[in-house]
Amino acid sequence: MSECIFCKIINREIPSEIVYENNEVLAFKDINPVSPVHVIVIPKKHICCANMIENEDVELIGKIFIAIKEVANKLGIAEDGYRIINNCGENAGQTVKHIHFHLIGGTNLGEKLI
Repeated sequence: MSECIFCKIINREIPSEIVYENNEVLAFKDINPVSPVHVIVIPKKHICCANMIENEDVELIGKIFIAIKEVANKLGIAEDGYRIINNCGENAGQTVKHIHFHLIGGTNLGEKLI
């Protein structure tokens, strides 16, 4: 099985604009942003999707949300608010089979569904 695009970003095989990184989590700017701030937050461990999260991944998923908070603060959207989106499976629009969270903000999202 070939590596997914996000694994290649983690391994620095594909360039990206990284905004946050620690030993377990990476966050980078989306190449097709839907808002002024649009960041993809991923675990460095390959997990296909939310359906594949195991008990051993619970702490890692919590660390992703801590990273999201830190990125939101760093990019200045924490106070005004932001949206976190996870797509699970083809019908939900998941195009990269590596669990990831879209952090979007920097504008009034209102009732807009993205």
